[in-house]
Amino acid sequence: MSGQLKEVRNRIKSVTSTQQITKAMKMVSAAKLRRAQDAIIQMRPYSQKLQEMLSNIVSSSSSEANMPLADVRPAERILIIPITSDRGLCGGYNINIIKLARQLIKEQYADQQTKGNVTILPIGKKGYEYFLRNNYKVVDNFWNIFSDLAFENVRRAAVYAQQAFLNKEYDRVVLVYSQFKNAATQNFVSEAYLPIPRVEKKDGHKNTDFIFEPSMESLLIELMPKILNTQVFKAVLDANASEHGARMTAMDKASENANEILKALKISYNRARQAAITTELTEIVSGAAALQG
Repeated sequence: MSGQLKEVRNRIKSVTSTQQITKAMKMVSAAKLRRAQDAIIQMRPYSQKLQEMLSNIVSSSSSEANMPLADVRPAERILIIPITSDRGLCGGYNINIIKLARQLIKEQYADQQTKGNVTILPIGKKGYEYFLRNNYKVVDNFWNIFSDLAFENVRRAAVYAQQAFLNKEYDRVVLVYSQFKNAATQNFVSEAYLPIPRVEKKDGHKNTDFIFEPSMESLLIELMPKILNTQVFKAVLDANASEHGARMTAMDKASENANEILKALKISYNRARQAAITTELTEIVSGAAALQG
């Protein structure tokens, strides 16, 4: 019986230590989430308006306009950019990104994958390790962006994708990431990056008419890459906030689960202790009765 009590005590001690760690991780993630949330909330309206403007310009421009980044070609070579985290312990966040990327390949680019024409440019260590381990073609230059999250580092990855598209190394570039909603909710999406998507015309709606000063071509040459760089940076900030939100939620749930386990263990410990005391009392009474007899 004493061995059983010692085992339960050790388990209680172990679960208590784990709960202290999960509570500390939740507090750290909450502090990081605050900064990451502020960054994406400030960035999102600006980025979305730029994307909308660029898509409208591309849609309203004549087919003769010189816009190589909007050039639609047969989708023979595909680049997918999944944005995961560098660390785990954030629930199903990373696996959901990886599942979405694999589903995208299976549903839309299965033929290209069979031919070996699907390439992965992972951002984040977890995605990099998974796709490398599973024998995907991987661009391994930009997976560690989160170790120093800055616009310049993200811009290098965006410029690589744009230059590869211009060189016809890839015909499609797709972002796969998580849009941050709140600490408990992330929306996992795949978003067309290149060629620049066009806005579909609605019945009875005319194309937006823009006045360009100086020429449209000179403005687009200057603005297109900057807007596309901003789009990738917005996706990375979304993913960063989503990661901290997912980790905070996961650690909160882990702390609650540890609390439930502790309650059950304490009940088991008290029952075992009570049984041990009862057994000892019974032995003492039986011994006294034997002596008297």
